[in-house]
Amino acid sequence: MNKNRTEAFSDGVIAIIITIMVLELTPPATPRLEELGELAPLLARYLLSFVYVGIYWVNHHALMARVRGIDGAALWANLHLLFWMSLIPYVTAWAGEYPMAPVPVALYGVILMMCALSFMLLSWRLDVADARIPSGEERRKNGVSVLLYAVAVGLSFVYPPLGAAVHAGLALFWIRP
Repeated sequence: MNKNRTEAFSDGVIAIIITIMVLELTPPATPRLEELGELAPLLARYLLSFVYVGIYWVNHHALMARVRGIDGAALWANLHLLFWMSLIPYVTAWAGEYPMAPVPVALYGVILMMCALSFMLLSWRLDVADARIPSGEERRKNGVSVLLYAVAVGLSFVYPPLGAAVHAGLALFWIRP
């Protein structure tokens, strides 16, 4: 199958995800700067989530650039990734609203971990179609990331800001495709 339709569909879904995230942001009730400060945790979580969605978009394009064709299993693997990514706006809103609560911060980490796992599955499925991907370095980077996401989930139950710090650190880890 032609990979261009998969890329176009993915681009559209990712654009919708970003749109949903920004629509979750509500302006302060008054024009006072103090109220904007109260939204800082939500704005910070939005920024982090925007970076994550951007990372997946860039890495998705980098991955697809190395693929000649796509089979049905790869389409489903791609949908699996998009499913988990579609939950990012939900957990962004919840963890942004309750940045010190263990469950929302942990669930945010679970969704990020599932995005990473589903991206790995997509890479492996495409590996069947084109043996050039992913490289050993990419496999190690993916494996380390999943492990650190799991650690972040556990840390979120002990001290949520530490789990959030791991989320931010992993975004920096993946900023380069």
